[in-house]
Amino acid sequence: MAYAAETPRTEAALPLGWVSEMIEAFKLRRARRAAYRETLTELKAMSDRDLADIGLSRMMIDDVALEAAEMAVGK
Repeated sequence: MAYAAETPRTEAALPLGWVSEMIEAFKLRRARRAAYRETLTELKAMSDRDLADIGLSRMMIDDVALEAAEMAVGK
């Protein structure tokens, strides 16, 4: 038992860097999703004529929203 008492607990501890990495990844995904939803909502609210004025069609809305989310938050 003397050996167990002399062994520091920090040697057996797991590195917790992965927890902070997971938290940061979650924050990044949440920010991207928020930017995506905001862009998607704004573009879907536009009329076909307004979309045509900016060079878009309804079929392009999802792709444009994804691209805007990546640009707003970064990759």
